[in-house]
Amino acid sequence: MAETKTALVTGANKGIGYAIAAGLAAQGYRVAVGARDDERREAAVAELRRGGAEAFGVRLDVSSDQSVAEAVAVLDERLDHLDAVVNNAGVSGPTAAGALQDPLTLDLDVLRADVETNVLGAVRVINTALPLLRRSASPRIVNVSTDMASLARRTGPIMAAYAPSKTMLNAMTVQYARRFAETDPGILVNAVCPGFVATAFTGFSGSRTAVEGAAVAVRFATLPDGGPTGTFVDDGGTIPW
Repeated sequence: MAETKTALVTGANKGIGYAIAAGLAAQGYRVAVGARDDERREAAVAELRRGGAEAFGVRLDVSSDQSVAEAVAVLDERLDHLDAVVNNAGVSGPTAAGALQDPLTLDLDVLRADVETNVLGAVRVINTALPLLRRSASPRIVNVSTDMASLARRTGPIMAAYAPSKTMLNAMTVQYARRFAETDPGILVNAVCPGFVATAFTGFSGSRTAVEGAAVAVRFATLPDGGPTGTFVDDGGTIPW
């Protein structure tokens, strides 16, 4: 009997993260729903279970060393190994009129907050969960990014905290891929762009559904052995950046 595949999705209580968790569950994965808010996390788990998913919640604040360590300890007890980690948790910082992220007037605390969650949060989760990933026969890491991080495309409004934080996340993805190629060639790590998705994150102004946005993350979390690593992609393929 084949061993059940397992996955951790951060920021999975709503939006794209929830859709990623549901997509992995639909492929037979046992999914750990990582989120800070207890009530929303458990509501998401209940909804996934109603749909037939094997899911459970894990209290997880990616900006806290202690929270990440405690979450991975729970996973170690319940899962024994991880086949996929999807770093979806992220923040954009202020975007309302009058509070746009103009580089000329940027509040450095906003920049710090975006880097703390969007970059350091992913690093915390990857490094802390690495022993569990190494117990998998086919470990995968997916970092959810945005084409706003592309130096070539320059899409979206000027957001001098959010966009550069995702550019750094892409660069970290490449560094991990290079390192794993030396020591853990079976670990595939990629950055993906879900597109402009209508969620609370975008004020529900996006042109794509959460399910559509999640599809690329689900695909790269379930790559076959020998698949790509160190790439930045969307539904259309590699993103120039």
